[in-house]
Amino acid sequence: MKELYYKCKNLYVQYKEIINYLIFGGLTFVVSMLTYYLCRLAFDYVVSNFISWVAAVLFAYVTNKAFVFESKTETTFLLIKEFVLFVASRIFTLLLETLIMYIMIDWFHINDMLVKVIAQIIVILTNYILSKLIIFKNKTLNTTK
Repeated sequence: MKELYYKCKNLYVQYKEIINYLIFGGLTFVVSMLTYYLCRLAFDYVVSNFISWVAAVLFAYVTNKAFVFESKTETTFLLIKEFVLFVASRIFTLLLETLIMYIMIDWFHINDMLVKVIAQIIVILTNYILSKLIIFKNKTLNTTK
């Protein structure tokens, strides 16, 4: 049993970033879907999708910064810069998600909840790539780099 524990621990350490992204990406997915579902009780899918996007982006920024990419920013300016980059990349994937939803719902008349799930999978993968390559590429941002 102890050997299994150490094997699992070593695998976690080796793949920590990916595992944490899957965990917090999954939680972000839950935040997005729950918010979307609740908003659909009062709004159309476009408004509901935007509100769920805002909630998911705020949740994802905090969890990605703290737990996935362990980014440390030494100045307020760099924190704002990081957040702006994060939001800008998420705006791109919001547009991608909205386009997917529009085409699949309005053109092909597929159930909006099913389309939302499919679009979220594409968005989660795209967000990881953008976060890894652009936003959190340096875990410590400071004025000397």
